[in-house]
Amino acid sequence: MKLGLDDVIAAETVLSDVDGEAGRLIVRGHDLEELAGQVSFEEAVSILWQWLVPGSTEDLRARFARARVCAFGHLAALSGCLAGLTPVEGMRLLLGALPDADEDPAALAVGGAAVAAAMAVRCTKGLFPVAPNHSFGHAADLLRMLRGSPADEGEAAGLDTYLVTIMDHGLNASTFTARVVASTEAGIISSVVAGLCALKGPLHGGAPGPVLDMLDAIGTADRAEAWLDEAIGRGERLMGFGHRIYRVRDPRADVLKAAAGRLKGRHNRIAFAEDVERAALAVLERRKPGRRLDTNVEFYTALLLEALGVPGEGFTPLFGAGRTAGWVAHAVEQVKTGRIIRPQSRYVGPRPAEAA
Repeated sequence: MKLGLDDVIAAETVLSDVDGEAGRLIVRGHDLEELAGQVSFEEAVSILWQWLVPGSTEDLRARFARARVCAFGHLAALSGCLAGLTPVEGMRLLLGALPDADEDPAALAVGGAAVAAAMAVRCTKGLFPVAPNHSFGHAADLLRMLRGSPADEGEAAGLDTYLVTIMDHGLNASTFTARVVASTEAGIISSVVAGLCALKGPLHGGAPGPVLDMLDAIGTADRAEAWLDEAIGRGERLMGFGHRIYRVRDPRADVLKAAAGRLKGRHNRIAFAEDVERAALAVLERRKPGRRLDTNVEFYTALLLEALGVPGEGFTPLFGAGRTAGWVAHAVEQVKTGRIIRPQSRYVGPRPAEAA
């Protein structure tokens, strides 16, 4: 038996393939680098959803816009219920209020996730929710709803790249959870809520926030190598480096680094982070020879989202808003198999006493 179901094939999918040995992520027949930073979120989703949830780029742009407006209508009255919750808990509450019986549940899930993420981040900080604007693209409107101010073209492009980069990534814990729930025919919204619940766990949601804590502690580029060397000497993990699956560089890190680089020179610390990355890779090579510990998606996720004005507590909700497109696709694909997911367990507890 393999704990954690490591290497167990639980589904066949046309959606994405994670090749950790080669450092390659294939999304619906395309290398990630062909999509992220090259096409809009709506176009990438139209590729991911083809024949599962049909729709052209322009069709999905219109459907997502309508869905954001519809979701806000459902959720605005709940904004006062979010006090005392974390943003991801607030997002969970809001998504759970969306109806499974909507005529376009796939679009409602994506539009609703954007509204729920932005509303949860704002309202858990005591701010008023911002209504969607159907004339904006999905990424630009999400950033506007979250920050309360419009995104410029470069910022919208940066968030577009991020959403495309993280929209699907194999059969991870949250995606598998979404597929299990979908297999019971519970509906797309319920499947997405389940996926978010799995994503909430710290072992799955990643650690982009602590990357910023590390940069805060380092302070200046001239202190980077010594600080990182001392951290490894204490047995600490360098946040944003190494990955359970990728044995070489995480391809998502490359596209997010490029997206962040296009914002360099503004009021952010991307240039400083590049200095820290160079120092970290040098220290890791010296301290851990023979182990390939490259930059992972968390490092430049943290820098990009910070540069876009997303607070650290909003990182997981925003990740969920992007990954919803993948959860929807997997949910629909699973339902098409027509079979409930029902694995077996091996009982290892005590047996009742045998009758004499």
